[in-house]
Formats: sequence, structure tokens, C-alpha cells
Amino acid sequence: MLDTIEKMARAAREASRRMAAASGVQKNAVLAALSQKLSEKKALIQAENAKDVAAARERGLSAAMVDRLTISDKVIASMIQGLSEVAALPDPIGSLTETAVRPNGLSVARMRIPLGVVAMIYESRPNVTVDAAGLCLKAGNAVILRGGSEAILSNRVLGGLIREALAENGLPEDAVQVVPVTDREAVKILLAQEELIDLVIPRGGEGLIRFVVQHSRIPVLKHYKGVCHVYVDEGADLGMAVTIIMNAKVQRPGVCNAAETLLVHAAEAERFLPLAGKSLADAGVELRGCPKTCAILPYAKPAAETDFGFEFLDLILAVKVVEGMDEALSHIARHGSQHSEAIVTQDYERARRFLREADASMVAVNASTRFNDGGQLGLGAEIGISTSKLHAFGPMGVDELTAKKFVVMGDGQVRS
Repeated sequence: MLDTIEKMARAAREASRRMAAASGVQKNAVLAALSQKLSEKKALIQAENAKDVAAARERGLSAAMVDRLTISDKVIASMIQGLSEVAALPDPIGSLTETAVRPNGLSVARMRIPLGVVAMIYESRPNVTVDAAGLCLKAGNAVILRGGSEAILSNRVLGGLIREALAENGLPEDAVQVVPVTDREAVKILLAQEELIDLVIPRGGEGLIRFVVQHSRIPVLKHYKGVCHVYVDEGADLGMAVTIIMNAKVQRPGVCNAAETLLVHAAEAERFLPLAGKSLADAGVELRGCPKTCAILPYAKPAAETDFGFEFLDLILAVKVVEGMDEALSHIARHGSQHSEAIVTQDYERARRFLREADASMVAVNASTRFNDGGQLGLGAEIGISTSKLHAFGPMGVDELTAKKFVVMGDGQVRS
């Protein structure tokens, strides 16, 4: 196994050199060819996926896990659409920014370059194989993909189609490789290839991400969990606030940008909580409130201290009444996960303060936390959301899969 993983890493490093020199036309041709293959080979893809799904059911995986594993017609259409959106993005490689002329006549600029070799470690969703490959290729990188054991057959067939699309367009097949074994020891070996791999991106549950961070010798872009807050400020439009918290909590409660805690200014609690509480309860949301919340909403359950800062990923919402902005920001600083935070307010100065001081990869004013998503924020697609600040913060699209180097143009200058 050691030889297999090391060989893959060396092949990826060599392929990354050719990918860095690939033209935008070549890379887009690969994405177009892959889109066509996904359509033409749908029956083959779904046949292999059906074997994974059957095995998952036999192993007793949850219905939600089986749903994420299944490659339906809709999932294939989504993968094709995602590739089309990535192809339509400008090619970032070689673009120059921040150009300036120094007093000595030197022209200094920064050029976008590929990261090199990316290792992507993820669970369940085989569509991530295509999404991640498409983004990495567009950014001129090579990528090693290690999906979950439950999706091994699906990932193998998708990886094979990606490699065919690369070869048919004159680019190295080894720019995309799927780890062929399911043993977790393979992940540990992969994470030790610091001389050949430039970045690791884990995508999955908190346990997976902590495992990767614990064992990696390579920089890791991560987010452990999404503990997202909505703060309803004094004087807020309460109808708007109800709409926002309903969307943030109810639309898709099992995702990382769903709201987990509602903070309400004490001046609005008596009016707002009955409005929001009824809508949330009617939608099946269990409310776990602080003592002030429970006094206003008798059907709310008393919250434990551990409910604040917990990622429920379910129709459960922690609720706390706060005295004002200072307490709201302190609560977020203590319990937040640097993922997504939102304020509902009509006060410009407090909105600006919240934008400055709430520490998260996306901070929203009068909008749902659910907008922290690459597609929603105009990136076209994302490979994941980073809550670390080196080198990306928030959804990672094509630009976030690049770095910048300084380029200097002179006419004979030397340093004195």
C-alpha cells in the first residue's frame, strides 16, 4: 500500500507541472468532454452506484447516508451543470493583479499560479469526485481523490471517465487519481507525503476532519463544524426576521450553513419570540431556550449549556435572549465556529459593527446564513468551506485553489 500511494503522489506531482502550463482552452475542453461522458455513460455510472447503495443498505447505513450516496438522474444533471459553470469562469492562471511601479522603475505585480497537488479526502457523496476534479483542473492543479469506502465503485467509474477526458485532450491522466483502496491506513500514508502534496482538503463530519488534522504533515484547509447564529437586533423588522430564521433553520437543517442558535435582543423578545416560535414549532423545530425564552414560550425546552455551541444538524434550535450587541457578539465569540453569522437590523451603525466584529467566513446583514455557499456567492462552485484563515476563508472556488507569486519586470536594476 505504501508503494501504491507514494507512486500516485509522484505521478500527481509530475502531472501538476504539465497542468500548470495547460491553456484555458485545453482545460475547458476536458470539462466539456467529461460532461458529455457523464451523459453518455449514465447507465454505467448508475449501475456501479447501485452496487454501492445495495452494500450500504446491507451494512445498515442511515437513510440520509444512502440518499447522499445515490447518483440519481438529478445528481448527474447537477454534476454536468457544475462543470458547465466552472468552464464558464475566467481562467485565473497567469492573471496579473496589484501591479505597481517602484521608484527605481521596477514593475511589480502578483501572478496567480496553481497550488500544485491537492489531496481531497471526503465521505459519502460521489458527486464530490467530479466537482472537486473539475475545480482543481480549472485551477491548473493535479488532485488525488480519496472518497469514502461506501462509494468506492462509484468513485472508480467517475475517476476513470475523468482520466479518459484528460487523455483525449492531451493532458496527463494522472492529474486526477482516485485512491483505489478503502483501508484507512492509505489515508495516513497519503497525509505523510509532504514533499509531493501541497494541500489537503477534508470534507465530511467532524470526526473525519479531526483525524486528518491529527495525522497530516501537509497544510490542511478545514472546518470542523458549522455553529451559525442569527441575531435579531433591537428595532429589527420582525417579519423579515421570522422569514430569515425560518430559512436558516428549516430549509435544510442538516447542512453546515444552517442556523443552530437564535439570539434575540431583550427589547424585542416579548414581541418576536411568539411570532418566530409558532412558525418554527409548526415546521417541527424543537426549541431549547434560556430561562427568559422559556418564560415567554412555555413549550420551549430548557436549554443545557452544551446546547449553545452545538451543531444539531437537525430541526433543533437553541434560543437565547441577550441584552444587546455586546452580549450577542460575546456569545458568538465564545460559541461560534467561524462559519456563518447573521444580524437582522435596521440600524446602519450596528450593522457595520456586526460585519466588522463577528468572526466568521461569511457575515450577513438582513440575509440568511444559508447563503454561505460557493454557488450562491458567485464562485460558480466550491470544493468546500474553510473556517481556517490560511490561505482561504469561506467557500473555496477556483481562485481559492490558486496562490499568488510576485513577478518583477526590470531593465537592468540591481539592488544597492
